[in-house]
Amino acid sequence: MPFKIQPHNRLQEWVAEEKGYFRSEGLDYVFHFSGSPDGVGVGRNYRLNGNGSVQSTEEVKSGAFETMEAGRTCDISAACHWAVNMAASGQHGKMWGHAYSVTPAGIYVAADSDIRKPEDLRGREVGVGYHSGSHFSALQALEPLLEVEDAKLKFIGSPNDRVAQLLDRRIDAANVFGLQSYIVEQQGFRKVVDTTFMIGFLISGEDVEMDDVEKYFRALQRAQRDIDVEHQRYTHYFLREMADEFKPLVDVRAFGPGERIVFEPYTQEVYEQTHRWMKKLELFPQEQLGEANYQTAVLV
Repeated sequence: MPFKIQPHNRLQEWVAEEKGYFRSEGLDYVFHFSGSPDGVGVGRNYRLNGNGSVQSTEEVKSGAFETMEAGRTCDISAACHWAVNMAASGQHGKMWGHAYSVTPAGIYVAADSDIRKPEDLRGREVGVGYHSGSHFSALQALEPLLEVEDAKLKFIGSPNDRVAQLLDRRIDAANVFGLQSYIVEQQGFRKVVDTTFMIGFLISGEDVEMDDVEKYFRALQRAQRDIDVEHQRYTHYFLREMADEFKPLVDVRAFGPGERIVFEPYTQEVYEQTHRWMKKLELFPQEQLGEANYQTAVLV
């Protein structure tokens, strides 16, 4: 069976495919997209308000963690390290302990917004994705600046949903990362607080061959080097995972490199510190709390 890879709105997998790095490592693989009906197409399109659809005003209390808890159907995927940490500690997969990535992110507001500094966010709605990177990174970034109870987070589904609500001025502020942050920047939105955060890798299946996982990461390491040297050659790949409605608004040639994979250990100290922080803030109900230790949850 091919090794099923779920991309993460980043460049590395596409560059590895273009350069033949997966093939040269001997990896039999397929890209797997959970957002599409058959799992193999890019199911990420979002129709903007005023273009045939209206967004729900209801909060979405499901996010990256819940998709892992339910069981992702790919062999390897990525999400913020908080969600992967909790999923692995609940034994909904294994966290890869030999690499992580870092994505640029920020809480953005409209150019003419009266929110000028972090303290101005007190009591103002900030759009985030529930139990996802934008949720946890917003809290982490705002914790030194505001009382936790003064952070008014609104749980808006996907990254595309947050971009759409910013563009439609339906939200005061939103936390977006990587690809989506470049979209809003080109539309003139201002970053009020940087929320750059770590992303982890989850290995979902019990029967995943570790040899395939290692081939995957060797290919990504080669792709990362290419991106570091000249990311401008590859930013056209962002169009593969961008909602069609956003494509006419941006020039991907001017985008940054986005998420960067770091080939360093996700250590026991980081695992335990992260877990304690999530428990301290009571970010998960008791039934979702995992308690598996580092040795059980993380592949090292």
